[in-house]
Amino acid sequence: MRILIAEDDPKLADLLCRGLREEGFVVDLAQTAEDAEFMACEALYDVVLLDVMLPDGTGFEVCHRMRAAGRWAPVIMLTARDAVADRVRGLDAGADDYLTKPFSFDELLARIRAVLRRGRGARPTVLTVGGIALDPVACRVTVCGTEVALTSLEYKLLEYLMTHAGEVMSRTRLRDHVWDQAYDGDSNVVDVYIRYLRKKIDRPFGRAHIETLRGFGYRLRDDAPPGSG
Repeated sequence: MRILIAEDDPKLADLLCRGLREEGFVVDLAQTAEDAEFMACEALYDVVLLDVMLPDGTGFEVCHRMRAAGRWAPVIMLTARDAVADRVRGLDAGADDYLTKPFSFDELLARIRAVLRRGRGARPTVLTVGGIALDPVACRVTVCGTEVALTSLEYKLLEYLMTHAGEVMSRTRLRDHVWDQAYDGDSNVVDVYIRYLRKKIDRPFGRAHIETLRGFGYRLRDDAPPGSG
């Protein structure tokens, strides 16, 4: 079994390398995000251990770029951070597990065995609704085969609509899931961003993916009839 460790703390890196080699693993070490990304994309690893804070970048970025490059080795994030938002960010970037420092070597081994039992992760499915295709790994959206550039909030709103295609989505539900429940800005923000999306994914293509249901909210239609929504 071959493991890549991305860790810039010399003492911890040495302990991990020696410990894992004693357990029979072949271990490679990267001390920068650039080296970690290069090695993870050039070689086949059974497990990748990524420190979140590296001198020239983050483990989140390395993990995301690995997945975008089609590398699906299980990833365990190693970090001193224990905030929920950081754990969520790591998992959203494509990580399989998250271990907060300081940790015991026995726990690390247990987590490595767990991800190995699960096997290599499958590539997340590209979402398709009507003429829209959304690749959650590359964060890429196409409509009728043409790539469309979206802002991060436009992308999050479209992704949520696509994962619930055919459902009637109230403005409150959309606001809570895309902007989070603590959002206290413009109450019309959902309507504003729906208009932005329509300008990009509907009108240029003569489609009507996003349907307005007055008094209820919005629905993303799979049949995407021509015309205005």
